[in-house]
Amino acid sequence: MNHPTFPPEFQWGVSTSAFQIEGATAEGGRGPSIWDTFTATGGKIARDEDAKVAADHYHRYPEDIALMADLGVGAYRMSFAWPRIQPDGTGKPNAEGLAFYDKLLDEVCAAGISPVGTLYHWDTPQALEDAGGWLSRDTADRFADYAAILAGHFADRVRQWIPLNEPMVMSIYGYGIGEYAPGQLLLLDALPTAHHQNLAHGLAVQALRAAGATGIGCANNHSPIWPAHDTPGDQAAAAWLDALLNRTFADPMLLGSYPEQVHPHLPENFADDLATIAQPLDFYGVNYYEPQGVTAPGEGNPLPFQLRAIEGYPMTSNDSPIVPEGLRELLVSFHARYREHLPPIQITENGCSFADEPGPDAAVHDPERIDFLANHLRAVREAMDAGVDVRGYFVWSLLDNFEWSKGYAPRFGLVHVDYETQRRTPKDSFAWYRKLVRHE
Repeated sequence: MNHPTFPPEFQWGVSTSAFQIEGATAEGGRGPSIWDTFTATGGKIARDEDAKVAADHYHRYPEDIALMADLGVGAYRMSFAWPRIQPDGTGKPNAEGLAFYDKLLDEVCAAGISPVGTLYHWDTPQALEDAGGWLSRDTADRFADYAAILAGHFADRVRQWIPLNEPMVMSIYGYGIGEYAPGQLLLLDALPTAHHQNLAHGLAVQALRAAGATGIGCANNHSPIWPAHDTPGDQAAAAWLDALLNRTFADPMLLGSYPEQVHPHLPENFADDLATIAQPLDFYGVNYYEPQGVTAPGEGNPLPFQLRAIEGYPMTSNDSPIVPEGLRELLVSFHARYREHLPPIQITENGCSFADEPGPDAAVHDPERIDFLANHLRAVREAMDAGVDVRGYFVWSLLDNFEWSKGYAPRFGLVHVDYETQRRTPKDSFAWYRKLVRHE
């Protein structure tokens, strides 16, 4: 399939996260995280699967880096496991954890690939959760300490930094509806966790810069909000959902304010932290998967909105509608909303899951993923042509991995992983992306 063209300096990459691929959860001095606890609780994960081995990246990272080198990407977005660096979330760093990431980053750099380090991808050390987790303001201070450790040790190799991945997911899925670790069901009472994560972001940016780190941004997931009908009730519901999913994280970072809808649910003195949160950023990372449908809440709904499935589009195996035009809409509207305050954008995650398995020829044919990537990249190119400054694109994900509460069934990787043997098989989409990034 023909693909759009991008500037020669456009950054091409792939993304992963530590908990989803590393495994070795009890090796190298690593402490338990909230996801270790959550997966050990029966009935929380599909088929009661866990990430004790995952894609075994902890032992097989040289093979995975060789795959990236063959792919030809210029950047690798990975995450550090907080409990591998600080097993209890506080105190001196674990020497074995630092040594593992030393080896990994050295090999990434040796392969000519620029590391993009995410400090936090939802794996809070369990000891910090026991002390209150993101409901506690103290966790933001502990995160700043952790950021200082990473910057002091790895700033010579990590070229770009992302403090927190998708804080909305931790707040809403982890504390609001309990689908993700730590499994709390607080609904809108979970919003203090959003503020404490935003504060952690600001404090971490300060700590990173103080240690000499450069290239600091974020990775916030965003969705266009589509009301079911053009009625006052549905429009009001859409405005509330937009405030919750999109603006609760973008507004404080870029504008130094929160949308009015969430003010009553934030800590009492939240305004005192806004200057700390709104640190200058070198890039703004956008993770995009799908739009979100919404309608006015029905009787008995405690929320000011009601989610609604978006129909009429093909679906991924993860039950997400495939809507490439939603990415263009998001980027253009985001640019319009934050124009004067918006640094260059990078698409830090975009990808899809399908039921990919090797065929009789032992190859993994995934034409649906190729179509998905090509059409979403066209949407990015159209947004750029409309004036949006997009500088890079990262596919989620390099490898099939542990997909949180859905376990191993969803396959997002450019590379198929046989979880029985850990055999890696590049899919057809790997070859397609390789030609794109190598300009072949």
